[in-house]
Amino acid sequence: MRFGLIDRVVELEPRERIVAVKAVSLSEEYLAEHFPTFPVLPGVFMLECMVEAATWLVRVAEDFAHSVVLLESAKGVTYKSFVAPGHLLRVEVKCLDLAPQGSRFSGVGRCDDIEVVKGRFTLTHFDLAERCSDMASVDQRIRQEVRQRWSLVQPAIVNDRLA
Repeated sequence: MRFGLIDRVVELEPRERIVAVKAVSLSEEYLAEHFPTFPVLPGVFMLECMVEAATWLVRVAEDFAHSVVLLESAKGVTYKSFVAPGHLLRVEVKCLDLAPQGSRFSGVGRCDDIEVVKGRFTLTHFDLAERCSDMASVDQRIRQEVRQRWSLVQPAIVNDRLA
């Protein structure tokens, strides 16, 4: 399953940090089951928002070199509160290490300036063709789709500065 939880990147310092937002809407299907009388953003989706933000940081830093950027591990993840429909989850992710095959991050998510999630995690990056040479065309298609999605969530740049 492919997620696209991040609605907008609001700050970006290449190779250093990224701030992104996720607007939680009651119309999101998973909320009907989580929980029917008390709908909240699942904790794993809070973590996924931080991972997605970090993935954008990797992709921009490496000029979209790898088709696949995946969560490898998560450590010290704590959940402190709920994020309900109508709220905005703002995640800030800092890069601790960025290498060609992997990267490490720390992140925190806030809702109305209240910390709701934080943790550290590691991503792995690669191309499918590295594992199966027949997949080079798939890598190319994925990179193209990711660049298109970036054009929708990226921050506005005005005079070489984020607007």
